[in-house]
Amino acid sequence: METKHTDKDILVKGIKTMGISLAMMFLGPILLYIGFSNQDKPLYIPILIVAFILCALAIYFGFKGLKIIMDSMFKTN
Repeated sequence: METKHTDKDILVKGIKTMGISLAMMFLGPILLYIGFSNQDKPLYIPILIVAFILCALAIYFGFKGLKIIMDSMFKTN
């Protein structure tokens, strides 16, 4: 009977991906706030576009990181 062990290298990769997601989770809403509070500035639209992209990437990297962490724990080699 094969015992399952956590693959430490894949787990570290998943944790790094979750760290990237965490950084984007803070940076995206901060840029959204900055963009919406400065609607009269010329960089209003580009800042909002970057903020929405960062928010979407935060969600993507969050799910990707969780999948990598789950694979490190439950996937058989």
